[in-house]
Amino acid sequence: MSQLNVDSLRNRSGGAPSFPSGATVTGVITATTFSGNITGTAATFTGNVSIAGTLTYEDVTNVDSVGLITARTGIVVSAGGLNVTGISTFVNDVRFRGGVIENVSAATTYNSAAGALVVEMDVRAATTYTYTIPTGANIGIVSFKNMPADAQNGTTITLITTQNAAGTGNTTAATGIGTNCTVIPFAAGAALAGISTRGLVGSATTVTLSSTGADRDFTSFFIHYTGGTNTSASSYQVYVTKNGGFRQGSVGV
Repeated sequence: MSQLNVDSLRNRSGGAPSFPSGATVTGVITATTFSGNITGTAATFTGNVSIAGTLTYEDVTNVDSVGLITARTGIVVSAGGLNVTGISTFVNDVRFRGGVIENVSAATTYNSAAGALVVEMDVRAATTYTYTIPTGANIGIVSFKNMPADAQNGTTITLITTQNAAGTGNTTAATGIGTNCTVIPFAAGAALAGISTRGLVGSATTVTLSSTGADRDFTSFFIHYTGGTNTSASSYQVYVTKNGGFRQGSVGV
């Protein structure tokens, strides 16, 4: 049987046909509606599928969608985490059971062509970075690598610095952390040339680190791509703020 049309098999009383022992069809089943449970190993629908109740995925590794997946009341991620490789926009409620886990990495360092120490953080790899400042060194440039620049967005990067024993790293206004920044945009699947800019700080001051040896400082950078020309420095705004001078207390375990 190449095609089964339910309308052509109605019983004599005009009601729907009944298949008490089941029906096996190797071709196409055409019906106006389906009522009850549909169970199978695979199914293909060429038109729209409307589900009034709950759609439950059991033992599904991936949900593959070519277009948008819209959740009207929220998305709950209970295990395994949420991995996003591109830009994510959350309009309503996204809840993470067990809290939000941020990736922590060690910052990459190198010297610029002019000899300045560059502390680089990859925006696509982590949201928190750590760095211990060597004795006699100062951070000359804070670099934000792979900043998404396909559409307007913003991201927060936190840098946890540990002061050297001498307390000499970035402790004066002249060497304020975040004074010199580099943004390396990431657009259309590739990194663009680095753009030099300055951090925006409260009342046009500078952000300096604690001068006490072994103190830890938390410096937060909010990088905002305004959606303008992604190769122009005016399209990127880096806001800088700091909580610092942290050390172990004398009370506790």
